[in-house]
Amino acid sequence: MRHFASLDALAAAAGETLGTSDWVTVTQGAIDKFAEATGDYQWIHVDRERAKASPFGTTVAHGYLTLALAPRLMDQIYKVDGIRLRINYGLNKVRFTEPVKSGARVRMTLKLLSVEPTTKGARVTTEARFAIDGNERPACVAELVAVLVPN
Repeated sequence: MRHFASLDALAAAAGETLGTSDWVTVTQGAIDKFAEATGDYQWIHVDRERAKASPFGTTVAHGYLTLALAPRLMDQIYKVDGIRLRINYGLNKVRFTEPVKSGARVRMTLKLLSVEPTTKGARVTTEARFAIDGNERPACVAELVAVLVPN
């Protein structure tokens, strides 16, 4: 985990890769719970029998499930002292480039693109690349924007 003493210290790291998270397994149980939470029951996610005949040979995670892992994995990659709150501000770009099959392991590598001062703290833009264990292509590449609010 990369540790920064302040927002200024974080800003000084702009352009750097901050690190890579641990692997996390995307289970069918997680896929089913995500389908229930979102109401997205498309067969490729939840119908195990029908998905066997798909090009993937099994069910696949929702792209947004992969993206939803970002906060959990980001917490493993970096920390800034004196921050009381991190608020999701939005996304600049998101591409789902490879499906995550049920049971696959993914991890996230985070690159710091910019830190811009705001009236509330700082707007932090990062590039998140979600790797799939054993695949060359990433599952997802996204620019994540968050606001960090100091104590």
